[in-house]
Amino acid sequence: MYCEHFGFTTKPFELLPNPAFLYLSRTHSKALTYLRYGISEGTGFVLLTGEVGSGKTTLVRELIKNHLGGLKLAKVFNTKVDSTQLLSMIVEDFGLDPAGRDKTALIRMLNDFLIEQYAERNRCVLIIDEAQNLSGELLEEVRLLSNLETEQGKLLQIVLVGQPELKETLKHADLLQLRQRIQVYCHLGTISAEELKEYVLCRFERAGNRNALEIADEALDMIFRVTRGTPRLVNILMDYVLLDAFGNGTNVASEQAVAEIIEDLDFERQFWGTGETASPAPVRTEAVVPAADQGKAANSNANTLMNIFKKMESRMKGVEKQLARMDVNAVLVLQDRIAGLEKELASQREMTEKALELAQDSLVRAAASREETKVEVVSPIRRRSWAARLLLGGE
Repeated sequence: MYCEHFGFTTKPFELLPNPAFLYLSRTHSKALTYLRYGISEGTGFVLLTGEVGSGKTTLVRELIKNHLGGLKLAKVFNTKVDSTQLLSMIVEDFGLDPAGRDKTALIRMLNDFLIEQYAERNRCVLIIDEAQNLSGELLEEVRLLSNLETEQGKLLQIVLVGQPELKETLKHADLLQLRQRIQVYCHLGTISAEELKEYVLCRFERAGNRNALEIADEALDMIFRVTRGTPRLVNILMDYVLLDAFGNGTNVASEQAVAEIIEDLDFERQFWGTGETASPAPVRTEAVVPAADQGKAANSNANTLMNIFKKMESRMKGVEKQLARMDVNAVLVLQDRIAGLEKELASQREMTEKALELAQDSLVRAAASREETKVEVVSPIRRRSWAARLLLGGE
């Protein structure tokens, strides 16, 4: 819904493995080179591994779309199957009809097809994605598919793509023959901190507007830290960053805005499972901090909170201005956002009141200890914002 605001023709951070949005980082360029080499040289098995969300499927689709012209290709993306189902999918993707055939008939059909293609000087390639789901028995059956060969090379070349646990599975003693047939192996890493900015701008550009959003360097550093350079997680977080900027009617993403989004999403816990609830700040006592200093600190904290309220008030007004010119779905999203902000404001009320009371008591005690006249505590703000009046009462 924010495409018009940013001048996009399509959303730049969809979670689809679209090769049109592939950013060739150093690790992605290396992996693509290895894959192209392994296939062009007619090696045995080619193995590509990578962490979840690193872009393996996108890379494979780029390989299929732009680098495998003139080859007979079969692709398997669903690997939670038995051996007969796997053979049926392979045969069908080669353009044959597997209906009504048992496992033996399927193997014979595939072998006949490969021999025919070799006679016509056509090379055949099988790509199996999500191969980490294959059991040891299924992997051994995949190896047997590669047994047809001539003195010049294999009749069927096989590319296995999967998560790092695939490599662990291949270490099993029963898979020694398959392991020895893997001639090209590469691991797809994540994008680096230096590459993150260009990754984001590249996707902006391919969506229609490279300069759609100005992102502070500090915000990019924060995005890299919480996503660890994983493209899928960068996409998820950047989609929220764009939505937040749109809701605030701006084309700038500050460090503070990104930090608030990360906190709202509980990013570490949600996507890594490692986040911990923040411990409450230690309470300062008079035995540790002099009363006068404690009063100054508490008063400073109260002022800080009031500044936060003012910023939140400004953001909420920006959100409200958008409501009048958006569709129903956009309104629902922003209403949820407003509800979250209002909840956050309410949660600060008790803390603010205690901070103000502590500031007043500390200043009075400090004045009494110096035998001075009673200190009149004056509010630092003549006319408080609507948020302060709502939470603290009065004018």
